[in-house]
Amino acid sequence: MISELLAEQRKEITSYIIYKKLSETVRNTDNCKTLKAISNNELEHYNTLKSITKTDVAPRRFFVLFFYLVSKLFGLTFGIKLLENSETDASQKYNLLKDGYPQVAAFVQDEELHEQKLIAMINEEKLNYVGSIVLGLNDALVELTGALAGFTFAFQNTQLIAVTGLITGISASFSMAASEYLSTVHDSGQRQNAIKSATYTGLAYVFTVVALILPYLLLHNPFVSLGVCLGAAILIILIFNFYTSVAKGTRFKRRFWEMVTISMGVSAISFLIGLLVKNVFGIEI
Repeated sequence: MISELLAEQRKEITSYIIYKKLSETVRNTDNCKTLKAISNNELEHYNTLKSITKTDVAPRRFFVLFFYLVSKLFGLTFGIKLLENSETDASQKYNLLKDGYPQVAAFVQDEELHEQKLIAMINEEKLNYVGSIVLGLNDALVELTGALAGFTFAFQNTQLIAVTGLITGISASFSMAASEYLSTVHDSGQRQNAIKSATYTGLAYVFTVVALILPYLLLHNPFVSLGVCLGAAILIILIFNFYTSVAKGTRFKRRFWEMVTISMGVSAISFLIGLLVKNVFGIEI
């Protein structure tokens, strides 16, 4: 039991430092107060455990650096929820230990309240526009993977495919951003929010376009480029769905396979259309 307590003690001091560092960097006053409160709570847990183990333990410096950088790069919500998810077994362990050590009984409720506080306190702009980002990513993945698959068999020239895909993708990104702007203005009547929604949609679209076309600029074989392009599309879907599943609490597997199936299905159909067009019209480039 002492070894278990020491392990939890190390987690508590590590979490304390992470929350403390984050509280010193956030601009939102309410977020700062909540982070400080949770940080102090973690320190209380550490000191209680220390009174039992009679031992000081050092924090996991790598974990402190990792979660701090993740929170700064991908947002406070994502970083903190990822940290909380990594500590899901804490309540279970404290439940097992509380009979032998009544001091830790209160820890169970504290651990369960952490996530509720975090969900209530976070108000990040980027999370408010996840729908716009999803729209840009989805549309770019479905349209461009399909278009590039068709271009690959029709043209079989990586430079021509890249130029055609880039023109198609950039034009579509402006079109999609404009549509998102008009839709948001119509629904909410707030032009500032509409501009932000359109910007997030357009940037997500352009990012996806660049990632999918890059293989055609770097490789010479069009079919190898297509394979790398489709792999990049799946990787983008994987990363984004993992992000939203952590930050927004959505189901990862269902959304991931849904997006992959749609994107790859459209690509397969477009590839067959490209094959058909090339053979029927006898186009040689």
